[in-house]
Amino acid sequence: MIVITAPTGNIGRPLLSRLLESAPAAGEELRVIVRDPGGLPAAARGRVEVITGSHADAEVLDRAFAGADAVFWLVPPDSSRTPADGYSGFAAPAVKALAAHGVGHVVAVSALGRGTPVAERAGLVTATLAMDDLIAGTGVAYRALANPSFFENFLEETDSIRENGVFVDVVDPDRKAPLVAVADIAAVAAGLLLDRSWSGNDSVPVLGPEDLSPNDLARIMTEQLGRPVRYERQPYEELHTTLLGYGLNQEFAQGVVDMKRAKDQGLDAGVARTPDTASPTTFEQWCAEILAPAVGF
Repeated sequence: MIVITAPTGNIGRPLLSRLLESAPAAGEELRVIVRDPGGLPAAARGRVEVITGSHADAEVLDRAFAGADAVFWLVPPDSSRTPADGYSGFAAPAVKALAAHGVGHVVAVSALGRGTPVAERAGLVTATLAMDDLIAGTGVAYRALANPSFFENFLEETDSIRENGVFVDVVDPDRKAPLVAVADIAAVAAGLLLDRSWSGNDSVPVLGPEDLSPNDLARIMTEQLGRPVRYERQPYEELHTTLLGYGLNQEFAQGVVDMKRAKDQGLDAGVARTPDTASPTTFEQWCAEILAPAVGF
């Protein structure tokens, strides 16, 4: 039995689709935890066991983890909570349920940066890595998917790209860093969940096919969208003010700023890309298939 949290999210949805294709042949049953079962894809209906509720709820987790062999764990960012409470606090009931039900394997969405000089002052990433330690401390076989920033983050800027030909961030325009498509993260997660021959505690980097700078991204967007797109660097103070204006918890907003600053200081640069850590989807492909339709070009 594989339990999937956040099955309607950016990573959980493609993961669920992959498991629906492969799990029956592997003799695996699937169970999902979801607030709104109506949001599940049509292909899942009648083929997965549904536990309705939040995976922050101890009673929900108790039902969901009973008889489970493996869990896919993803914490949705909650801007109303502090980073520590939003990650380790959110996961605390899961830690108890994993131990109570003797779940053998957990695969979780995490972040790059462990072992780098800036990891302890990286805001949301620091909180994520602390959550990894909390879960691994249960003794479960644990794999943390160590991810850089997602291509899908640009979907939050479709209006600006469409109307102004601009996307905004705070990092140096020439700093190259890995980026990854969420579908590639889902593919790695599916492989780990279906083949549980691994043990112990480790991270699994998912780095995309190449490092790209904001200027590289602007050039590729321009080529793929057929319209000029440029990168605009935003001051950290302006980002913090903007986030507070959206009503974010003050510590969460600072956690975003600290994460961004750490990325600009090399947080994501500590892992070499190899055939095992690279993933296939290029930014060109993603722009053509995902960004262009979202922008309307």
